[in-house]
Amino acid sequence: MIDGLSIQIRNVILNTLSKGAKITRIEFEGPEIIIYSANPRLVFEDESIVRRIAKEIRKRVIFRSDPSVRLQKEKAAEFIRKNLPENISIENIFFDDSFGEVLLETGNPNQILNEHSNFLKDILLNTFWRPKLIRKSPIKSVTLEWLRKLRLQESDYRRRILRVVGSRIHRPLIFQSGDVRIVCLGGFREVGRSAMLLETNESTILLDCGVKTGTSASINEFPRLDISDFDLEKLDAVVISHAHLDHCGFLPYLFKYGYDGPVYCTRPTMALMALLQLDYLQVSSKEGGFAPYTIREIQEELLHVIPLEYGEVTDIAPDIRLTFHNAGHILGSAITHLHIGEGDHNLVYTGDFKFGRSRLLEPATYIFPRVETLIIESTYGAPTDILPQRIEAEGRLIEVVSQTISRGGKVLIPALSVGRAQEIMLVLNEAFRMKYLPPLPVFIEGLIQEATGIYTTFPEGLSRILRERILKGNDNPFISEYFHLVPPSANREEIVEGDPCIIIATSGMLTGGPALEYFKLMAHDERNSIVFVSYQIAGTLGRRVLSGVKEIPIFTGTGKSEMIKVNLRVFSIQGFSGHSDRRQLLGFMKRITPKPNKVLVCHGEEAKAVNLAETFKQIFKVNAYAPHNLEAIRLK
Repeated sequence: MIDGLSIQIRNVILNTLSKGAKITRIEFEGPEIIIYSANPRLVFEDESIVRRIAKEIRKRVIFRSDPSVRLQKEKAAEFIRKNLPENISIENIFFDDSFGEVLLETGNPNQILNEHSNFLKDILLNTFWRPKLIRKSPIKSVTLEWLRKLRLQESDYRRRILRVVGSRIHRPLIFQSGDVRIVCLGGFREVGRSAMLLETNESTILLDCGVKTGTSASINEFPRLDISDFDLEKLDAVVISHAHLDHCGFLPYLFKYGYDGPVYCTRPTMALMALLQLDYLQVSSKEGGFAPYTIREIQEELLHVIPLEYGEVTDIAPDIRLTFHNAGHILGSAITHLHIGEGDHNLVYTGDFKFGRSRLLEPATYIFPRVETLIIESTYGAPTDILPQRIEAEGRLIEVVSQTISRGGKVLIPALSVGRAQEIMLVLNEAFRMKYLPPLPVFIEGLIQEATGIYTTFPEGLSRILRERILKGNDNPFISEYFHLVPPSANREEIVEGDPCIIIATSGMLTGGPALEYFKLMAHDERNSIVFVSYQIAGTLGRRVLSGVKEIPIFTGTGKSEMIKVNLRVFSIQGFSGHSDRRQLLGFMKRITPKPNKVLVCHGEEAKAVNLAETFKQIFKVNAYAPHNLEAIRLK
């Protein structure tokens, strides 16, 4: 490291630490400064030293033992198991050589942190491996196991990636200030394929990179990365707001064509993103569709992910700092705050957000350090988009289920596997528990069970009430006697021909998956009901069913078309949406602190986005606008 900034950082570190620390090397790893020591006890016993260094250089600092002084893995594992507190169990121990960490898999990390923090300190001081707790989910998640194995096996490669990323982040500034602009690549005046480019004189950041499901024209399915403004070689970072495919589904494509930079998202988003992208490939393969990438690119993407926590301020480019805040949409969803330059401009991008409480999540954050420009979604931005109160939606769902089973029918609930399905599970479990509904089986199929496993692995990201039920009360509502996971080999016809029941299956818009198969089997029977609990994008089968079409051609697995008569009863209950409705959008604009000067409206059908922008202008006296795709807007 020979540039001036690195020399300055080195001098601060070496002047703060005594020679007894025996510093062996100092490296950049992504946004962090890593200090290696052959005598780490000096700092491990007083970690305020690291905090002083971080405060002075204004960078994130990690202190690690030099590999030469770490206790052998076998002996370190023996020490951990020998000194394990009596009421604590460790399921597995994994060592990550490249990062000097020992990963301890346990069912209740919070108990160790709250009651046995000295145990972790003893591991650090006696083995020189830094302990890191990982939660073992009560519901098995194949995705999480695969992801952990991948990142452990490729830890050397990840460390090399981070070193390259670090050199780019900490490169000297050429331009101290300058222009800031947004280039709209997708998701403007439409729902789907969200992507936008943030450009300064120094850096280029891509915010989201999604696909648009339910469309056959490829130019409308993917972001407009074909424009001259988009250059992979100039891209400093990608920031993903959350794991839904319309925000991350096209990301592996960048790695297919040579992107080698970082991806920033929350830890739950990384896991859910892997789940949904792998399923996207599988569904495309089954249905004979076009898959823009392979599993190899998904693996490459996941090795480039730098996961961040809410509220963690992180350098992602020489002139840009990123902070994630809770968006209240799905687990791990984040409102993105970008601090550009030395306070020259501050951008807040909501992604998809819910400015209201749900059973699953806390409401979205609305207080930020500074905001000059706000980019806000408008999925439910029309004046008529007033969603029912949550208690009304829950009551209506219970009413529909009760009426359907009373006439001997079955209820099909097509649900998004991430977010909506878990919300519905909580509602139904509570209805059974309170005897609002008689006991009956709830069959769950598709990715829902896998996604629920990920949800229960990160209870810290859930609502306070639900988190406390899971962590303190040992009362996990996702593990219920009423829920039955349907294996892939199960005979769906037996379920449909059996006793009254509820079926929750993906996909939420009937674009494929088991929900479509159940729909084919159930549509002819007028005793049955289908209940849509999520937004139905224009052009999807779900939207057509919702519009009242009574006969629909559907392609079979052999490529032939068959006519399906739609006799079952169709319901739409919108109160479960993970998006803010019109009132909540206006409420967010009223309460956001500080008030932005400019507002760009995205992620909504054209009429909704335009109307919401005009409303913001009139009520809040801000410069609001709904851009078109391919439009470039100067922010500063």
